[in-house]
Amino acid sequence: MALAIIKIKIMPESPDTDLEDIQKQAEKTISGEKGSNIKFEKEPIAFGLNALNIIFSREETLDSDSLINNLKEISGVNSAEITDFRRAIG
Repeated sequence: MALAIIKIKIMPESPDTDLEDIQKQAEKTISGEKGSNIKFEKEPIAFGLNALNIIFSREETLDSDSLINNLKEISGVNSAEITDFRRAIG
């Protein structure tokens, strides 16, 4: 089975949403869905709003839809979408 490198962008509900709390919950969710090597990056969008980009690896055969749905259920999350999905070599 091959590994995939996945990048997900999470948009918070407002600029006042606590991204640290979303990050902690997202890390638990991704780890529970067999994700590893999790890295977080904040991306400025506009007017004080920041997105949270998550980069991690996991088996490419696992269902990504359930992961996205679980991330959308985190309090303060407006949307979550996969922005990059690549097969890892090696």
